Amino acid sequence: MRVVVDRGRCIGAGQCVYVAPEIFDQDDDGLVILLKEDVVKDSDTEDVRQAEILCPARAIIPARR
Repeated sequence: MRVVVDRGRCIGAGQCVYVAPEIFDQDDDGLVILLKEDVVKDSDTEDVRQAEILCPARAIIPARR
């Protein structure tokens, strides 16, 4: 799965970091940072989807292969 984050939409809620701290983090301003390359392992797919659902700003954009 490929994943893109839209930092322009991010409001710093941190839900992505809560459900997938190995994939997402926040910078000093609280905006999302993608820790891994834009392609995540199959084992992380469910966490990325959960982060997408929980993100109130819809800043997590998974792209199915």
